[in-house]
Amino acid sequence: MSQFLARKFQAQPPRPCPYVLPKLRPAHRPRSTVTSAATVNRPAPTALDQPPLQLYAKELGSLDTKQRLQRVLEIARESKRMGNSSKIADNRVMGCTAQVWLDAQLDGEGRVQLAADSDSELTRGMCTLLTNSLSGLKPDEFLQVEPQAFAPLGLGPSVVTPSRAVNFANLLETARKRVLALVERLPSFPSLIISADSLEPQGDFAKAQAQYLEPDSAQVDRLAKVLSEKKIGIVAHFYMDPEVQGVLSQAGERWPHIGISDSLLMADRAVKMAEQGCKAVAVLGVDFMSENVRAILDEAGHRDVQVYRMAEADIGCSLAEAAESKSYTLYLKQAAARAGPALHVVYINTSLRTKAQAHAIVPTITCTSGNVVQTILQAFAQVPDLTLWYGPDTYMGRNLAQMFTSIAQLSDEAIAALHPEHTQASIRALLPRLHCFQEGACIVHHLFGSEVTQLVQKAYGDAFLTAHFEVPGEMFTLAMEARERERGVVGSTSDILGFISAKLKAATELPFPERLQVVLGTESGMITSIGGDSGSLGTLPGGLSVLPGPAGGEGCSAEGGCASCPFMKMNTLEALLKVCDRFGTPGEALLEAYKPKQYQELINGRSIAEAGCEPILHMRDFQRSRALSEALVADIGRRGATDGSS
Repeated sequence: MSQFLARKFQAQPPRPCPYVLPKLRPAHRPRSTVTSAATVNRPAPTALDQPPLQLYAKELGSLDTKQRLQRVLEIARESKRMGNSSKIADNRVMGCTAQVWLDAQLDGEGRVQLAADSDSELTRGMCTLLTNSLSGLKPDEFLQVEPQAFAPLGLGPSVVTPSRAVNFANLLETARKRVLALVERLPSFPSLIISADSLEPQGDFAKAQAQYLEPDSAQVDRLAKVLSEKKIGIVAHFYMDPEVQGVLSQAGERWPHIGISDSLLMADRAVKMAEQGCKAVAVLGVDFMSENVRAILDEAGHRDVQVYRMAEADIGCSLAEAAESKSYTLYLKQAAARAGPALHVVYINTSLRTKAQAHAIVPTITCTSGNVVQTILQAFAQVPDLTLWYGPDTYMGRNLAQMFTSIAQLSDEAIAALHPEHTQASIRALLPRLHCFQEGACIVHHLFGSEVTQLVQKAYGDAFLTAHFEVPGEMFTLAMEARERERGVVGSTSDILGFISAKLKAATELPFPERLQVVLGTESGMITSIGGDSGSLGTLPGGLSVLPGPAGGEGCSAEGGCASCPFMKMNTLEALLKVCDRFGTPGEALLEAYKPKQYQELINGRSIAEAGCEPILHMRDFQRSRALSEALVADIGRRGATDGSS
């Protein structure tokens, strides 16, 4: 496998994101901050009038820390061990620092009977506490159990390490899944099992993905040859079709000027390619990406370097189009009409026209899913009495509000680790001043709604869960919960890839076989990048199982697999080769329609490209200094002082 990739929503008046200043409650059960982005509904924790749990709680509660730990070890020694025939891969509890096995059966009365074991004595004692406490419950009673039910045992950080507590939470989640499987047929997503030297697709969609992880060598040869001969660079988004990504990954080993990344890095890489002699850059993405590449190259002095899209027709984006609506303009005008300083944080996945028009109405800075949290925290810290207006992605805005509400429950020390100038009080104070647009969504991430979330919760609650900031609140909440068990990540495409890579590396360092299972809560094109990081799989006997849900068949549904962007898939290998073949020949004249859109209108006397670049440059300043630029802060202050009359 190639190592190249390892390097590498009725209109309504705009309104602020509804928020709730929470009563302090356990941070590991994050709640949605908006009524229209429902949380994952689970029953309230049961009181568990089970005699074993009551007895354990009474006994352990009477002991000091050292005695309590000693008693757990004694319980381990008194426990009945599982036979070797039960210590099989299907009974493994993944994500634990020790080897743990769990078996769930129904007895003749239809009650749950659990058996568990571990090669760690302390973990085995905790397993025994769980199995003895829950065995004998009816399945519906069992499925009501939440981790809080075990709080009376007093096995917190003062007694066991955080990793042991994570083990216990993962054990309970695995037990829930296995009990559910006893009484209900669980649906499944297509999956792709990746090992060091093989690919095992499960489901038709997965088979289509796997086909292109090992591309046709003739296509690789042809592409690498034309790129090197004509000095053409390629910048492609993670969400490319797997056929294209597979060829790019192999060609990248022969021609260094190929980069597959998120949208932020695409323009940066194009500049480096121009600096190193590339005469043209092919952009494999949607139109706002090629516009951004063209603008940044011009700003860097490389106007002579040609930029090409991969289709004559528009390569659209539902999210970018939402930002060009009348509703979005109304939203921005409301921000400008408010007294006091205001800042518009616009997602990079928007056109240059959007950025230019927005900045003309209210001071604007671009953000990515990777830097949006720090951008917002820094803006509130740096500009007193600021109101902040985020858009156009409604789901991301709501998820950010949810995240900040959750952060507001942390200690000042924990918050300072996120941003040194913030405290619990400052986070709680910013919530009513954080607004988000209510009518924008990515059509792909919109698929991850309640139906898919319920499927993931039931069938994959014990897997690693990943969620892009753009997914609906239900999926975001589920991944947030998994994150508290060290089995989830929320964030950007790069964050997701980094999380999976880190978990893969950690698994290879364990002294026993491990198999990782990941639910990919973003566009399915990410699978190629994950598969590209396969070098570590040589020492991971179980391999890596990637589930790219949702969707099935030719369209998209909640039945598994093709969370796939139809616009991104307009970037075909055939189109790429056509552009490359025509460049530098008389046929280059036929590529005019492949160039990024040229805007003719002016904004306050400036071209769209120039005006639209300013919010991007503000973001670049922030990336370099981790602070808003003096020019942006001055602009916020100047326009805020006019009380919205500008």
